[in-house]
Amino acid sequence: MAIRGAAGALALWALVHTLRSGIAQPGVALAFGTLIAVGELARQRPAGAPGEHDRAPLAAAGALAYALLGEVAGVPAPHGPAQTVVVVGVAGLVGTVSGPGRGPAADRLARHLLTCGCAALCVQPLYAAGPLASWAGRGHVPLLVLLGLLALTALGDAALTAAFDRARTGRPYGTLLRREVRASGGIGAAVGATGVVTALATAVAGLWALPVFALPLLLTQCALRRFAAVRATRRQTIASLARATEIAGYTPPGHARRVAALSRAVGGELGLREPELDLLEYAALMHDIGQLSLVDPVPSGATAPLPPAEQRRIARLGGAVVRQTGVPAEVAVIVERQADPYREQPVTARIVRTVNAYDDWAGRAGVPGGAPWVLERLAGGREFAPEVVAALARVLARGGRTG
Repeated sequence: MAIRGAAGALALWALVHTLRSGIAQPGVALAFGTLIAVGELARQRPAGAPGEHDRAPLAAAGALAYALLGEVAGVPAPHGPAQTVVVVGVAGLVGTVSGPGRGPAADRLARHLLTCGCAALCVQPLYAAGPLASWAGRGHVPLLVLLGLLALTALGDAALTAAFDRARTGRPYGTLLRREVRASGGIGAAVGATGVVTALATAVAGLWALPVFALPLLLTQCALRRFAAVRATRRQTIASLARATEIAGYTPPGHARRVAALSRAVGGELGLREPELDLLEYAALMHDIGQLSLVDPVPSGATAPLPPAEQRRIARLGGAVVRQTGVPAEVAVIVERQADPYREQPVTARIVRTVNAYDDWAGRAGVPGGAPWVLERLAGGREFAPEVVAALARVLARGGRTG
């Protein structure tokens, strides 16, 4: 990919330049490199859900702080953009190779190299020429400069992340970019603020500022890892409950998992946020659980061919069961409303209904034409939202990849 090639070329140039000119302030470089490596080692690893990213907020904050660093305890820090790229790259490689569960480490490292290299290229010449140092006594001008650069860096990182996701999943770039920009307001804002504050504090207090300002983000990162573990446990529990209909013979094997994976992909195609995608996945896994309350099983477990009144009855029974499982109430609402007229449904219920019908009909023996026939049937049916059917068709055209 071109972005990885650009990052590799930047790293090679920086390494050659640094070897020729020598390392400025090796102790400072080692301190920041250690912080970045520790952040990589302690990073939050994906819990196995599609769409989750491998995040290293402490490493990103440390890399950004080194890129924006102008002084250390009042002494100028002349490391420059090339050394910034080398330190970020070497520390990132050390942390990635040493830690288990690498995830998309190459993509993340390429993003860090490009964003931190650009940030250092913008701010380090200003330090060398003296403007930022001369502005230090003029109110908040340097801080405003750093915040403006931070906003541009965050936008660039979101653009790069969306590009990598586009190459991996084939989903529309605009949808992915909007998702990343929205996500930058959460942990991304904390990373940026920590990087700026660490750089400013190091200029006054020296390297003692690193552990002081890194500790809160490290604790936050540990909390995120625990939260990810809880989410993974909840997802496994819900998946086990969803298998009850298969074990009892009410639905065909794998139906709930297929509907869940495809529903999440369609939700991502329509631009749903990560929390909405989680709720959608949970509801899709449990969408048929109401069949356990039936005396006579539905033939082949396919609810799509049933009369609307019977579909709504099964959906209401499923919602009542879901409410007893301890999952968020929004999941029960999606399950209950999956059989309502689509104009009255939330978008998540529209997705579950459409994808469930697709899997029901595509799995029936003797369906002429297979999947294309099913998509034509969905597009011609008044009970399915046209925008959801169109999104489903795009996902299937890419091979059903969820991203």
